[in-house]
Amino acid sequence: MRPFDYERPARASEAVAAVAADPGARFLAGGTNLVDHLKLGVSAPTALVDVRDALDDTVQALGDGGVRIGAGVPNSDLAAHPEIRRRYPVLSAALLAGASGQLRNMATTGGNLLQRTRCVYFQDVTTPCNKREPGSGCSALEGHGRDNAVLGASEFCVATHPSDMAVALCALEARVRVLGPDGERTVPLDHFHRLPGAAPERDTVLSHGDLVTAVELPPPPEAARTAYRKVRERASYAFALVSVAAVVRVRGGRFVDAHIAFGGLAHAPWRARRAEEALRGRPVTEEAFRVAADTELAGARPGRDNAFKVPLAVNTLASVLRELTEEVR
Repeated sequence: MRPFDYERPARASEAVAAVAADPGARFLAGGTNLVDHLKLGVSAPTALVDVRDALDDTVQALGDGGVRIGAGVPNSDLAAHPEIRRRYPVLSAALLAGASGQLRNMATTGGNLLQRTRCVYFQDVTTPCNKREPGSGCSALEGHGRDNAVLGASEFCVATHPSDMAVALCALEARVRVLGPDGERTVPLDHFHRLPGAAPERDTVLSHGDLVTAVELPPPPEAARTAYRKVRERASYAFALVSVAAVVRVRGGRFVDAHIAFGGLAHAPWRARRAEEALRGRPVTEEAFRVAADTELAGARPGRDNAFKVPLAVNTLASVLRELTEEVR
């Protein structure tokens, strides 16, 4: 048994103060990821601060036409929310592609953003892992590498981020509201997660004691077409080998704008800015789809076991773009 303290404050500010005061304390919400880590020995906190009573669990309209999603909203509730399904269907689709119904009932919006990699070596405490134990090495570099990153990796870590929801939020240009010991701030979603560099133990830009309180979405672009596509080993309850979230606008047979994010390829949701730039102003053609995808994946650096991810990502993005523009070609 590993003893730890437990408390359940009623306010977010109280939860932040409690965790900030104890270097070994952790926030607990739905627990769908953290509880597994407690069982595996990956995490051994001195205290758990349960934030279920402290977090907002509602979806509210914002004055600018966007929405505010409380960090305590369960994934199932968010996927089924009428406004999300109507105005942000790519987010609903991404949520429903993740985990199982039972887990979605427990998992929260804030916790989903903070879930950690499912790399087998990170979850096996008998193997070296720089993310779990900085400086110990990366077993995945020479070990099982089918699921490893092909973009943005480093010699210290080649793990991928597992969230489906975060990929859709990245394409939607979401903002994350964070409450910390020094007050509240807003972080753009595509700057929230970190690439590994030499410090893969830091998944996000958050500091100890920082608590995600909400996610804000801007108004959906007028006449936007959206889609989420997930390629995985089996039809359900599996993490993405490659996923794509796309929000595109087309006028007069040309791309006006495109917001694209990949999952399964990097240590963080990967905003495909090179592909977006390659599409803007281009005619809606099969050639444009391929050029955009090839441009984004040109910098990919696959390992021994996952070179298949590069053509898979190219084909998946091209397929999504083809689906979204079929009526206008």
